[in-house]
Amino acid sequence: MFRSVFRPASLVLLLAVMPACSDDQPTTPTTPTNPPVTETFSGSINPNGAATHTFTGSTAGNITATLSAVGPDSATIVGFLLGVWNGGSCTTVTASDAASQNTVLYGNLSASAVLCVRIYDVGRLTENATYEITVVHP
Repeated sequence: MFRSVFRPASLVLLLAVMPACSDDQPTTPTTPTNPPVTETFSGSINPNGAATHTFTGSTAGNITATLSAVGPDSATIVGFLLGVWNGGSCTTVTASDAASQNTVLYGNLSASAVLCVRIYDVGRLTENATYEITVVHP
């Protein structure tokens, strides 16, 4: 007989405690992630010339810089670099002195910074070259 009285009493106690154990507690908000930003830069360079473009990476994350187009021929060879802008010049982080169309440079940003891409003649241009650079960054 003791058992039949004890079980209903324990059931009442369990039901009284359950609302205090609900999952309705506030959750810690997650930090929103910013979607990557895509920027496109274009122009032309002369033989022995160069062009630099700056952009700001707002948070840590991966960066890709693609030489999307170069002309007059897609096989035109130029120098292409990804770096950090120091206020007066583009300090090289990664580069290719034999870049052609679709060359991709990769980087990783650890904090917000002003960055840069640079395209330059490596002594192979005999006429002006047009270009388009696509940068994807945080």
